[in-house]
Amino acid sequence: MAQYLAKRLLASLLVLFVISILVFVAVRAIPGDVCRIVLATPDVDEAQCAAIREELGLDDNVATQYVKYMGGVLTGDWGKQLISKRDVWTEIRSRIPLTLELTVLATGFAILIAIPIGVISAVKQDTPIDYVLRFVSIGWLSIPGFWLGTMLIVFPGKWWGYTPPVGYVDFWEDPLKNLEQLYLPAFSLGLALSASLARVMRSAMLEVFRQDYIRTARAKGLREYSIIVHHALKNSMIPVITLFGLQVGVLFGGTVVLEGIYSLPGLGLLTFQAVTIKDYPQVQGVVLFFAAVLVTINLLVDLSYAWFDPRIRYS
Repeated sequence: MAQYLAKRLLASLLVLFVISILVFVAVRAIPGDVCRIVLATPDVDEAQCAAIREELGLDDNVATQYVKYMGGVLTGDWGKQLISKRDVWTEIRSRIPLTLELTVLATGFAILIAIPIGVISAVKQDTPIDYVLRFVSIGWLSIPGFWLGTMLIVFPGKWWGYTPPVGYVDFWEDPLKNLEQLYLPAFSLGLALSASLARVMRSAMLEVFRQDYIRTARAKGLREYSIIVHHALKNSMIPVITLFGLQVGVLFGGTVVLEGIYSLPGLGLLTFQAVTIKDYPQVQGVVLFFAAVLVTINLLVDLSYAWFDPRIRYS
C-alpha cells in the first residue's frame, strides 16, 4: 500500500508539473499587451512599460520566469493581480469556501438522485419503471446546467414572483439564507452529473446481479433488500466513483458559469472576471489550483477502491 501510494503521489506531482508548464506557456501566448492592461489605456509610454515589465519579471526568458514563478508558488507567493495588485493566493483562498460548499451540495444532489434511480432501474429491469427512469436520465443528461440555472430564475419569478437572494452570506452567519442562495445553482450543477451516475449505477448493478455470489445469496433465502444493500450496492460503486472522479472537472467548470448567473463570489466568478480583463497572474493561479484539486480527488478515488471492494489490494 505504501509503495503504491508513493508511486501515485509521484505520478500526481508529475502531472501537476506538466500542467503548470502548459498553463504558464499558454497564458503568455494569449494576445495582448500587459502594459496596456495595467495602465488601462491604449496610449502608453515606453518608459512606463519598461518599468512594468521589469516589475513583473517579463524581461527574463520564459524558463527563468517559470522557475521564479514556481519557486514563489511553493513558498506561498502566487504573484499579484495586474490591476488591483491584490495577492493572487489570498484572493483564491477567500473564494474557496463558497465554491467548495457549492460543489459539495451539487455532489450531494447528484448522489441522492443517482443511486436510487440506478438501483431501482436495475432491480426493475425492462419494466415500465425502468423505461421511464432511463428516459428521464437521458433527458437530464441533455439539459445544459447554465440553461437550467437560468430557467430556475426566470420561471419562478414569472409564475410565483420568487427571486433567489442575490450575493452570498456565509453559512455560519445565516445558514438558512446561505442554503437559499445556493440550492438552485447546486441543483442545476448536480442534475447532469446525477444522470451520468444513474446510468452507470444501473449498468454496474445489472453486472453484479449476474455474479455467482448473488445467486448464492438468493439460494440461501436472503431477503432481496439485504442482497441489494449488503451485497450488490457496495460492489457496484467502483464504476460510479470512477466516473465521479472524472466528472469533478465538469462540476468545477459549471461553477464558472453558474456563479456568474447567480452573482456568487466564488472561484468560478473570479476565473470569469480574470479572463475577461486578461488578468494573467490570477488566471494562472486559479487554473493551477483547480488542477491540484482534480489530481488530489482522482488520487483519493483510486485509494477508495480497496474500501469498496476488499478483493482489490495495492501491492
